[in-house]
Amino acid sequence: MDDYINVVETFGCDVFNDAVMQARLPKKVYQELHRTIEEGKELSLEIADVVAHEMKEWAIEKGATHFSHWFQPLTGVTAEKHDAFISAPMENGRVLMTFSGKELIKGEPDASSFPSGGLRATFEARGYTTWDCTSPAFVRHDAAGGTLCIPTAFCSYTGEALDQKTPLLRSMQAVGEQALRLIRLLGNTTSNRVIPSVGAEQEYFLIDRKHYDQRKDLIYTGRTLFGAMPPKGQEMDDHYLGTIRQRVSAYMREVNVECWKLGVTAKTQHNEVAPGQHELAPIYEPVNLAADHNQLMMRILKKVASRHGMRCLLHEKPFAGLNGSGKHNNWSLTTDDGINLLDPGKSPHDNLQFLLVLTCILKAVDEHADLLRESAANVGNDARLGGNEAPPTVISVFLGEQLTDVLDQLINTGTATYSKEGKMLETGVRTLPDFMKDATDRNRTSPFAFTGNKFEFRMVGSRDSISACNVVLNTIAAEAFAEACGRIEVADDVETAVHALIKEYAVAHQRIVFNGNGYAPEWAVEAARRGLPNLPSMVDAIPALTTEKSIALFERFHVFTRTELESRAEIKYEIYSKAINIEAKTMIDIATKQIIPAVVKYTTILADSIRSVRAVSEEIDVSVQTELLTATSELLKQTRTRMKELFDVVSEVGSYPEGQERAVFCRMRLVPAMERLRKPVDELELLVDKEMWPMPSYGDIIFEV
Repeated sequence: MDDYINVVETFGCDVFNDAVMQARLPKKVYQELHRTIEEGKELSLEIADVVAHEMKEWAIEKGATHFSHWFQPLTGVTAEKHDAFISAPMENGRVLMTFSGKELIKGEPDASSFPSGGLRATFEARGYTTWDCTSPAFVRHDAAGGTLCIPTAFCSYTGEALDQKTPLLRSMQAVGEQALRLIRLLGNTTSNRVIPSVGAEQEYFLIDRKHYDQRKDLIYTGRTLFGAMPPKGQEMDDHYLGTIRQRVSAYMREVNVECWKLGVTAKTQHNEVAPGQHELAPIYEPVNLAADHNQLMMRILKKVASRHGMRCLLHEKPFAGLNGSGKHNNWSLTTDDGINLLDPGKSPHDNLQFLLVLTCILKAVDEHADLLRESAANVGNDARLGGNEAPPTVISVFLGEQLTDVLDQLINTGTATYSKEGKMLETGVRTLPDFMKDATDRNRTSPFAFTGNKFEFRMVGSRDSISACNVVLNTIAAEAFAEACGRIEVADDVETAVHALIKEYAVAHQRIVFNGNGYAPEWAVEAARRGLPNLPSMVDAIPALTTEKSIALFERFHVFTRTELESRAEIKYEIYSKAINIEAKTMIDIATKQIIPAVVKYTTILADSIRSVRAVSEEIDVSVQTELLTATSELLKQTRTRMKELFDVVSEVGSYPEGQERAVFCRMRLVPAMERLRKPVDELELLVDKEMWPMPSYGDIIFEV
């Protein structure tokens, strides 16, 4: 890469964004398309034809030869099918490069080959992708050349959503309508739209490719299934925000450029707490764009790592005993004219709109804590949540000292008359300027923390799409706003009704507020006393999708149908069972083919050593070798026994019906059996000669890059 990068010229250069459309499209066509994007007006095929032609011409100038409907099925990754722009040859043997409005608007991938939870059978293959014109098309460059990627939604032949994008757009519409309704009642006549916005911080690990290639567990499952802790891990906290190594700096630079070209606002980068762990954070944007851009960011992180002789790990817990990786979802609601509904202002106690929005969200999170927990449930998160800076599995809300005090005033007296202010921070050094500190500290153990003008949902896993959690946040907020509006609209006096609602919600839902240490054992007891749900695993959380309460919520706002929710639950049970089964089989494979043979070889060498020494003289002390041989042999025996136990449990998996029953079996029987096998293997790693251990250690991996 060139040393100099002009960021202004680079940013969005491969995106068919508003500036490009305004420059290339006829004025009338641009205005019609803009109305579709801003107001949801239907786009005619005639307009689509013009847009498609200009999009194709622009993409070809960028080096594109193919186009693809780029969508997010329920596999956890994106999907695409590439079609060349060429049409059938003409009589002279030449071809035309064409792209029609119909091709832009609609695609037809095979819907039966993606997870559908029973919505599509193998013989019912038809499905449709539909252009999401609110998310701009882009040209992606890779080994295949240039491809015009068109962000789309994906649905079945019968109309059910089979993707992450469709329900996200539905939920955005729901919360936008209800939030606008709310602020209209509070006197706002200038804003025309309310848009949920998100900034998704992305954590990841970088390891050397040669170590990755020697670990079957990383290759097959994305995480290490065996591994003893090295003498030094993250105890010294010296990696966090430390100097970025040159190899990683070069990687980050290329990641930034790749992101900027595609309009991804990569802004903040730094070393995270664990050795080898890093973070990349973008600027806030509408949630559907943020979801698309996060998918692009993850792909770029992995692609660029390969160019630098590394592998990017996005698993939530690639290394036991070290920090896991999350995706902190910073969510807020903003009007089209720039008003953040979660901005408390300088005096939150008399900011009526903020207090109503805040207490509505407390109500929403309290009433649907199980759904919010489920939205961040995945297999990797089961190993991550509850420690090492990951929040616990109990949903609570951190408000901080200032807002908690305001809430207490409302609860105790019915009115809030003051807000605590930040004080001057005095450093005690004359040459350093004193400055005003915030009125509130932060809490790294809170799942859902207010951080100034947004809520940070810290529970989302690093591999997950942010769509799922934002669908829930948008929808539960829409419900709370709708109920508040219904109460206010029939009231004789709006201000009196708003004050009453704020107090009512504060009192009724104060149990969800917790500002303390989420890792403390006392909190689990207190949370149970408060009646807050504790769903420790993905399998425990999935049923929240299909309760009558959840179904009524999503159907009311046309985000999901009952059928769509039931299908998603089935998909998640299936994903869990398959993932755990793959991990268990991988452990058996590694133990059988690598670990046991290596340990047998080592014990043989020890035994030969003892015999050789004794052959020289019976008086020479061989107690050390003998003790080592005894300890190693005992652990080898335990490994073989526990591997056989795991094999037997794996053999039982197929006897349980697919769905919840099989997932529960995997959770209750397979996972503990895997943990039992890991224990003696990790102890063996500390005894066996390093040169004979068949895979790189944690120390080799995390300190190499």
